[in-house]
Amino acid sequence: MTSREATVPLASFIKPFHAHYFSRTVGTPFRKRKYAFAGLPELMPLVRAFLDTSAAERSTDYRFLFTLLGSELANNALSHSLSSDHGQTYSLTVDRGANGMTLTCQDQGTRNPMAPGPLTATDLATLAPDAGPGSGRGLGLVNALADRWGDNGNPKFRQVWFHLSYDLTHNPWTRIEGEQ
Repeated sequence: MTSREATVPLASFIKPFHAHYFSRTVGTPFRKRKYAFAGLPELMPLVRAFLDTSAAERSTDYRFLFTLLGSELANNALSHSLSSDHGQTYSLTVDRGANGMTLTCQDQGTRNPMAPGPLTATDLATLAPDAGPGSGRGLGLVNALADRWGDNGNPKFRQVWFHLSYDLTHNPWTRIEGEQ
């Protein structure tokens, strides 16, 4: 079987008039920003650029942490939902408030049948280093480092969100940084 592949610039996946979403620079102020990404793991650099640009006016630590946690939600959409099926998408919505930013990842629904209800995160303190895929490390990071997080409980049209306050003074991330 012959594989058909082509190399295209990542910029070709950016919709017209949205290039400023990916510039990694401070741009026009916004309250809400939403973008739908094709369900391809190869587009994660664009996802990270979108997240980093959304937090561009914040500190380096804030930008890194917001991008890390947002990438985890996007990776979960690719790994555990129908969003990674041919032609499918997932969207990221950033709501910027006075005290922090909220990111919502909306996917195309779960790949494996599951009952309605909220997602749970693995406690990072009990997670084995050799745990395999689907072990909950991503949501464990979100649970440990975001101020709060949750989801809509609908496995057919999942929306997972987290809120990260601008003030990272009491965030566990600052303790991690200080231990180095």
